[in-house]
Amino acid sequence: MRKLLVPLLATLGLLAGTVTANAAPSSGVNDFSCAPSTQHPEPVVLVHGLGANGPVNFATLAPTLAANGYCVFFLTYGTGILGPTVGGLRPMEDSAAQLDAFVDEVQAATHAAKVDIVGHSEGSTVPAYYLKFLGGAAKVTHFVGFGANYAGTSLDGLATLANLLHLGPALTGVGCAACAEYLPGSAFLTKLGAGGVAVPGPTYTNIVSKYDTVVTPYTSGVFTAPNATHIVIQDGCPVDFTGHLGQAVDPNVASLVLNALDPSSPVHCQPFFDAGA
Repeated sequence: MRKLLVPLLATLGLLAGTVTANAAPSSGVNDFSCAPSTQHPEPVVLVHGLGANGPVNFATLAPTLAANGYCVFFLTYGTGILGPTVGGLRPMEDSAAQLDAFVDEVQAATHAAKVDIVGHSEGSTVPAYYLKFLGGAAKVTHFVGFGANYAGTSLDGLATLANLLHLGPALTGVGCAACAEYLPGSAFLTKLGAGGVAVPGPTYTNIVSKYDTVVTPYTSGVFTAPNATHIVIQDGCPVDFTGHLGQAVDPNVASLVLNALDPSSPVHCQPFFDAGA
């Protein structure tokens, strides 16, 4: 059954080299003249995963959020030797500082007191560091991570991601400082986890899939905190077979994200298949 797959790799990762790093996938995204509405006063900042970039990672979710009345922004952070369209490679501390500056830019343009952050994969870990250590908790209302990862992943998981993105050794060796930081027990993860990942202020929503073979184990994406909710996709939608990359285009994940940002938004479940990553 899982051979009946949507062609996700044509949408994610493989196109990274052909997309301008901060290009908007549609009108209404990365529009710095956007005025947040009364219903959705916080602009949404989208944070991509390791080896990806803003426009590719959020080609589906960004316009979905914009169509639901949000001001939506993304950046491409942490680029290195693979060029300006392959992000997330630099040390995650550096990437968190880039996120900090981008949030300030979005707030200045939109005059918003706070923002919401939604991230995929490394786009959960980098914001978690930003919230805890760089003052982000005072600037963020809701933080949602899907394909989330706070406790690291195995070398096999990193190799799976590198193969899926056709990036060879770049993600598992030379050029990817973040890869070493993702190994369980790294100094970065030890610092992030000390005393708990969450800090008071924002709400945390962590969305994970039991079919994820990049974040291994998938439970690396959940933690317990008074202001945190964790969601295993298949607990509410057993006909969803998404892996890791597929969460970026999964309509069920999109509905969970919308609900986390606005509880009046309904959660949907429909059959969904991807490449099993």
